[in-house]
Amino acid sequence: MTIQKQQLVEAEHIAAQLFGEIEKRHLIQPGKTEKQLNDEVFQLAEELFGIKKYWHKRIVRSGPNTLHPYNENPPNLTIQDDDILFFDFGPIVEDWEADFGRTYVVGNDPFKRKLQQDVETAWQEGKEWFGQQTTLTGADYFSYVEGLARKYGWEYGGEIAGHLIGQFPHERLEPGNYGLYVHPGNLNDMFLPDANGNKRNWILEIHFVDRQRQIGGFFEQLLT
Repeated sequence: MTIQKQQLVEAEHIAAQLFGEIEKRHLIQPGKTEKQLNDEVFQLAEELFGIKKYWHKRIVRSGPNTLHPYNENPPNLTIQDDDILFFDFGPIVEDWEADFGRTYVVGNDPFKRKLQQDVETAWQEGKEWFGQQTTLTGADYFSYVEGLARKYGWEYGGEIAGHLIGQFPHERLEPGNYGLYVHPGNLNDMFLPDANGNKRNWILEIHFVDRQRQIGGFFEQLLT
């Protein structure tokens, strides 16, 4: 394992520990707003791991807000008794980026539980398939992930299905240039090295939605 990959894995491990503490402390409760929960997680991350910086906006979305892709900014909702929500957090751990997304269900709605399970199962399937490739464009990988959504009976809800990750700040996109995203417009080989000749590391994110029921699920982590 390269030093870069090792640092990214360690950063993700801390993000996973943070999410474990969120569950252990039962922070996800009906009656809280998304912003309240977001602030509590931010405070917990600083308290436990000294995390103060994030390389992208912190997201907590519940109910119909789970339909919205990353770039949108829906209104602040209150978590309901029988709800679904997801987190998308990108903490910086000792100058290395993590990007971690998970879905949670409050209550026992079978469709929401199925969605929660499907995004994780599909992510694992997408990781396994990626590992079997030796050349793959971002556009082709996005198409594959869209196919996973159909396979599991959902619609793909995101504008992308992943992106580059690395030491902060990682390589940045120019406007309209999707070469560092898993996106229909990325015709570059994901296995190509970066400008310094180093192997790139990628995040895979899965965002499935059911627009009729107004629910969405999200799962994201390092593709390695």
